[in-house]
Amino acid sequence: MSQATRILTALIFGLILGIAAVAFARDAAMAATAVTQPIGEAWLHGLQMVIVPLVVGLLVKGVGATADAARAGRIAFRGIVLFVVILWTTTLMSAAVMPLLLKLWPMPEAWSAALRSALTSTKPLGTPPGLSAFFDTIVPTNIVAAASADAYLPLTVFTIVFAFAITQLPPEPRKLLTDLFSALVDAMLVIIGWVLKLAPIGIFALAYGVGARTGAAAFGALIHYIVIVSSIGFIVLLAAYPVGMVGGRVGLARFARAVAPAQAVAISTQSSLATLPAMLKGSRELGASEATAGIVLPIAVAIFRATSPAMNLAVALYVAHWLGVPIGPGQLAAGVATAAITTMGSVSLPGTISFFASVAPVSIAMGVPIEALGLLVAVETIPDLFRTVGNVTMDVAVTTTVSARSGDANSEGLSDEAAHAE
Repeated sequence: MSQATRILTALIFGLILGIAAVAFARDAAMAATAVTQPIGEAWLHGLQMVIVPLVVGLLVKGVGATADAARAGRIAFRGIVLFVVILWTTTLMSAAVMPLLLKLWPMPEAWSAALRSALTSTKPLGTPPGLSAFFDTIVPTNIVAAASADAYLPLTVFTIVFAFAITQLPPEPRKLLTDLFSALVDAMLVIIGWVLKLAPIGIFALAYGVGARTGAAAFGALIHYIVIVSSIGFIVLLAAYPVGMVGGRVGLARFARAVAPAQAVAISTQSSLATLPAMLKGSRELGASEATAGIVLPIAVAIFRATSPAMNLAVALYVAHWLGVPIGPGQLAAGVATAAITTMGSVSLPGTISFFASVAPVSIAMGVPIEALGLLVAVETIPDLFRTVGNVTMDVAVTTTVSARSGDANSEGLSDEAAHAE
């Protein structure tokens, strides 16, 4: 049984057992939550304790990899610039569209009330800034204090500056520091691996308490979450088509045919890396030269994920809606900035680890409790399909765009032929 299956099984079994126990012996069932709740929270704390060093280490590695890629030449630089623009654009889209989706299809108030009573045993983390305070706190005065207070946005800003400073060092000290942070990341991943082995226990304990307190509303809320958050990934997926058509100068039908095999592989594997050969083939069919595709796509797979910041912000906004946490302009700005900036740091992680490493900093920066993430990670498999397919489609669109705008002879020739054919 895979780890994802074990986690999902623990979630379902915990919810069902909690619901059934309350139905048969309510007092005893609720008394049991005094034992299960601390167990679940201890497991969440085990994940939370490694987030600060993990995010710092991953950002240093991500910035270093981006800088190295940019030095590779004009084509690599163009690809990186286009990906950064897309990441920020999709994040802002999520900030605008997610509240609208929740307004058009809100969670029933009875479900929200029940879930708030089951999931608000911990206070919101961090200090959500107002709009003016947002600009006062974005640059930290004390990086140690920022880290100890879980102030992820100023911590992220400092780490980005520090990482770019490392790229300016001579080769020997640059390699020394890069290797140090790489080893730090590896050590944190070992710890997370140990914690995730206990995930079925922790998630079962959390799910039991939620099931006992909310009943069947928990299942409805999880389905609601899957549909709403997956919708953001689907919007990013759809946005890749006009990017490929306009930027790559190809028709809709041709782009759709070329990218379809890569999308099929993405659905079956849920891995952008495994989809790389199919993406290379699709990009070549769209006119990208072998040289351009061979540069842009590996960078895309190694450093960027087009859907990640938008969907990570969507998860945090959903949890805030779920738990009734008000999000003002300052909190939203902090969430957008944190989601967009930390994306580079988590792209090399397995899905379960990436979920916590990416969403927790965004949630904490916005003052949203992260307790619900312990349940949501169990159903992340379905939204992750939209993440992977959206990433793959956008990767091909960007590669085609960079090729067409770089004046590749192969791209120009095939685009002209396609224009006559279509």
